[in-house]
Amino acid sequence: IEVVEDKEEDLVTRAPIVTVMGHVDHGKTSLLDYIRKENVIAGESGGITQHIGAYGVTLDNGQKIAFLDTPGHEAFTAMRARGAQVTDIAIIVVAADDDIMPQTKEAISHAQAAGVPIIFAINKIDKPNANVDKIKERLAGMNLLVEDWGGKIQSHDISAKVGTGVKELLEKVLLEAEILDLKANPNKAAQGTVVEAFLDKGKGYVSTILVQQGTLKIGDYMLAGKHHGKVKAMHDERGHTVLSAGPSTPVSVLGLDGAPTAGDKFNVFEDEKEAKQIASKRSQLMREQSVRTQRHITLDEIGRRIALGQFKELNVILKGDVDGSVEALSDSFSKLSTEEVQINIIHKGVGAITETDVNLASASDAIIIGFNVRPAGNARQLADKEEIDIRYYSIIYAAIDDLKDAMEGMLAPEMKEEILGNAEIREIFKISKVGSIAGCMVTDGKILRTSKIRVIRDGVVVHTGELVALKRFKDDVKEVTKGYDCGIQIKGFNDIEINDVIEAYHEVAIKKKLK
Repeated sequence: IEVVEDKEEDLVTRAPIVTVMGHVDHGKTSLLDYIRKENVIAGESGGITQHIGAYGVTLDNGQKIAFLDTPGHEAFTAMRARGAQVTDIAIIVVAADDDIMPQTKEAISHAQAAGVPIIFAINKIDKPNANVDKIKERLAGMNLLVEDWGGKIQSHDISAKVGTGVKELLEKVLLEAEILDLKANPNKAAQGTVVEAFLDKGKGYVSTILVQQGTLKIGDYMLAGKHHGKVKAMHDERGHTVLSAGPSTPVSVLGLDGAPTAGDKFNVFEDEKEAKQIASKRSQLMREQSVRTQRHITLDEIGRRIALGQFKELNVILKGDVDGSVEALSDSFSKLSTEEVQINIIHKGVGAITETDVNLASASDAIIIGFNVRPAGNARQLADKEEIDIRYYSIIYAAIDDLKDAMEGMLAPEMKEEILGNAEIREIFKISKVGSIAGCMVTDGKILRTSKIRVIRDGVVVHTGELVALKRFKDDVKEVTKGYDCGIQIKGFNDIEINDVIEAYHEVAIKKKLK
């Protein structure tokens, strides 16, 4: 795809693209809500942004800003890393009643790595225990001096809930954008980036894209990653129909033949044939690449691990509602693999769980994980029949934690023995045809008829085995407790002596933890 340099006179000032980053629960989504004067938090499960949203906002003075709301969880590092390359300015939200969290640091380093100017929004200043100076001090300690402290980095104290300072924050964003002098040529074929893609039951594949150059019109032929198609409809984030989208405009597009990956670049072609050729070439390359990157364990390694009896594999089929979540989950899952348990993601995709997925799972002994999706058609009946485990999640952490637990369950439990009690042999009765019977006194704990026993002589174990009989006087009993005497016959061992100690124990399985 050839890149044509734009002439200076064709360039027009474009709106800045701003990514809002920061720790979970520090108020990124509330800030965007306030800016959009509309509530999205209600739709977030557990208050965690599960989908990357892109919003276009027009301020009162007519200036436009495009916002990307990236989820705060580390599982989205991959997407955030991609998101940071689309961005002109990063707003990093820090709660004044909290501290600089690891995720905040992560967001800062992403922004720095992408060379994007940072503006700090110190949020929740309306809370009684808010301490803005502590946050600024922490930032100074990380070598990030804000303007009030004589540094270069802009920051503003805001309350996203009440709206204090949000206007000034946006002014600082526009000021920063002015310095960057952002320009683009609207009069050419559109180019840009895919932010998100998902399968809508009624409409087909919907891709949220951000136009960065040129103007995208309905009817354009578009290629994104390995997918292509004619733009049939465009909508803004409120669902209103849009006829054309210029630079820095986020829109959702219908018409691609699949769900492109978040972070894919898209281009518009005059010639449908050319786009199709590139798409098929790309799918071929991706197929080759996926064959190469599947980490199949070598035979020697499998042999070695099977010989040690420690090799376990967990096959996973992953289906999600949007590509970003699928990518994030598959990244997180593959990081969970340890030497003892290998996680193989044998298939991942966007859309409902189909019968094909269930058949694949039954052929490869896999579990199916559905993120915000459910089985379609007969898939559920088939899964019940084949006894395939399907798990549904709507919060990424929950899926990761459950998979971790499943892996710990796959590790063979450790057997730990627990000593139940001791009995001391006080007398020995030899009975013909039966053998020796020990007359014992239980000195501590209790002796169970079913417990395993050891015979200990002078502190040394001389026999390990089990009981044939446990009696009090002439009656068989299930257990004898401390302070009582009893008769014990040991299976296959008659060589007992007075003062030997009989120790009763049993084995308990303890769940093994992953290293």
